[in-house]
Amino acid sequence: MAKKKGEDQDFEEEPNFEDPEGFVDDVSDEELLGDFLKQKPCESDGVENVVVVDNIPVVGAARFPKLKGILEKIFKNAGTIVNVHYPKDEEDNTKGYAFIEYKNQESAEEAVKALNNYRLDKHYTLLVNRFSDFQKYSDIPKEWSPPEPQPYKVQNDLYNFLVEPEAQDQFCVVSETVPGSVQVQFCQNTQPEPTELLKRERFTDTYVKWSPKGTYIVTFHKQGVIIWGGSSFVKVNKFAHSGAQYVDISPCEQYLVTYGPNGQKIVIWDIRTGAEKRAFVSDGMSNASMLRWSHDDRYVARLIDSQIQIYDTTTFFLLDMKSIKVEGIRNFSWSPTDNVIAYWVAEEIDVPAKVTLLAIPKKIELRTKNLFNVADCKIHWQKSGDYLCVKVDRFSKSKKDKKDKKDSDVKFLGMFYNFEIFHMREKDIPVDSVEVKETILAFSWEPVGSKFAIIHGEPSSASVSFYEARKGQEPTMVKKLEKKVCSHMFWSPRGQFIVLANLSMGAFEFVDTNDFTIMKTGDHYRASEVEWDPTGRYVVTGTSGKAKEDQGYYMWSFQGRILKRVNLKNFMLFLWRPRPATLLTEAKQKEIRKNLKKYYAQFETKDRLRMTRASKELIEKRAKLREQFTEYRTKRVKEWEEQKYRRMQLRNNIDTDTLEADPDNVEEEIVEILIREDTTVLE
Repeated sequence: MAKKKGEDQDFEEEPNFEDPEGFVDDVSDEELLGDFLKQKPCESDGVENVVVVDNIPVVGAARFPKLKGILEKIFKNAGTIVNVHYPKDEEDNTKGYAFIEYKNQESAEEAVKALNNYRLDKHYTLLVNRFSDFQKYSDIPKEWSPPEPQPYKVQNDLYNFLVEPEAQDQFCVVSETVPGSVQVQFCQNTQPEPTELLKRERFTDTYVKWSPKGTYIVTFHKQGVIIWGGSSFVKVNKFAHSGAQYVDISPCEQYLVTYGPNGQKIVIWDIRTGAEKRAFVSDGMSNASMLRWSHDDRYVARLIDSQIQIYDTTTFFLLDMKSIKVEGIRNFSWSPTDNVIAYWVAEEIDVPAKVTLLAIPKKIELRTKNLFNVADCKIHWQKSGDYLCVKVDRFSKSKKDKKDKKDSDVKFLGMFYNFEIFHMREKDIPVDSVEVKETILAFSWEPVGSKFAIIHGEPSSASVSFYEARKGQEPTMVKKLEKKVCSHMFWSPRGQFIVLANLSMGAFEFVDTNDFTIMKTGDHYRASEVEWDPTGRYVVTGTSGKAKEDQGYYMWSFQGRILKRVNLKNFMLFLWRPRPATLLTEAKQKEIRKNLKKYYAQFETKDRLRMTRASKELIEKRAKLREQFTEYRTKRVKEWEEQKYRRMQLRNNIDTDTLEADPDNVEEEIVEILIREDTTVLE
């Protein structure tokens, strides 16, 4: 044995780690090196990141760069592309398919979802599949077996809220009972007190939203969104979209759009089947209004790269397989009653701004209006589609610095505002203009009627101007209310009545625009939201998130009378349940309004009966409480009488139940107090 230098002791023999002869190892490499072996490269690595694109055009070397540029521009929207391979034949022609490798598996899956069946042109529709799915498709059995029929789910009570005999509306109140637990309470707006229909704890993670016609209510969760409906609000369908922050429901309630966080995908779903119809990848700047629907759900459009892309919902392909290219376009909006798009184009050097009306699907320009010295435009459609207002912010003066003639600097001094009114139902769509010199705080059309209102001036002393738009005439001012402290206005859904609000102060004015009388004024400190019910009979103002001690909502009549005050801790949201449009014709509605006095007695009788019923219930409740108190008092008096003998024993057999029982033990004291002193002067 070896020895250390300077030491004499011997070391023990080194141990032998060799296996004995005939030893059989029963421990596998996976047990010993499982974590390490997982990192071992294999042939299938990266296959999940690859997609195969079939049915691409077969082109030669001359046209190949153009094809390559088009395909890669389309597919890069799904994620970062690492590599693209186009197989070619001996003559250097493409073979009609390509392999695209993405940076990660998620991008490849997104490409399959968004671009499978993508119409490249009228001759070519792309087929996109993951490379790893080829084994699955090759194992399809030769004999086809039909799928098993699913049980039919009856949803016959989705519209039961519309057959309420007294036509009383429903509403929901959202509040956070404990952190992370959102409660939703559904109520019927009965008088004098609402009737609770249902209360759900942990119904949603954030908030809720009604569909446009009130058929469904949407809740938000980590995994996606759920829609509910029916008398008991049962689950109708769920849509898996992790992190969805907003939803949009088409006007006819056929489609649901879920929006993820900025930069993530946007998905269109079929509400009835739950199928994904189309998906888009947002550009990171998109918000919940990226997709906009036509009034009949036939088309959905979006604005991207100076193009309006209109998709036909029968196929969810681009209309005519073409985008509408408009250089300088800033915004667009659908008519609420017709398939007409209004868009505006920004002003450039020597080229005026313009507003254009475009008929869909033929893409015919119905009207164009040129505008000069334009800073910004806002598009406002009247609810019935009879009129369109374009609010134009204009520069009042301009000066050009002539130091550099090619690129002269333009300086603008001051602003003024124009409201361009398009008469949509008249021949050639004439346009009238209303000019306002002061700062515009708000603009709004009367929902039913032809009036519009403008708040202009300083918020501390603003003016509210009301205009009437008549057929064949220029809009005329019918009333101007001056020195109003308001910044917002809220029309009744049935027109005529309007609430002028200053939300920073919580002050409200209720105005009848028939004769422009101020019916009433009221205050709701810190109120931040105003909600009219669908019938225009009630208004709710709510306070949430500002001060915990003031949270809750007030309910007002349309005349400004407070009906009830509800203080609710951690109140978040109050939402009336919308109603679909009436089935009555315009002539029938006019007839009812004309003969409304005939029905007045009937309605008055019902109201009195309802209040009488409420009074009767209150009287019965009070009588029951009085009976309970009398019974309790009788019981206690009996106990007191039974305990009298014991009391006298404790008090030397002296009855002290009354003051006269022991007159010797009573002292009388007379106290005089000066109440008032009067002095009378005699002349």
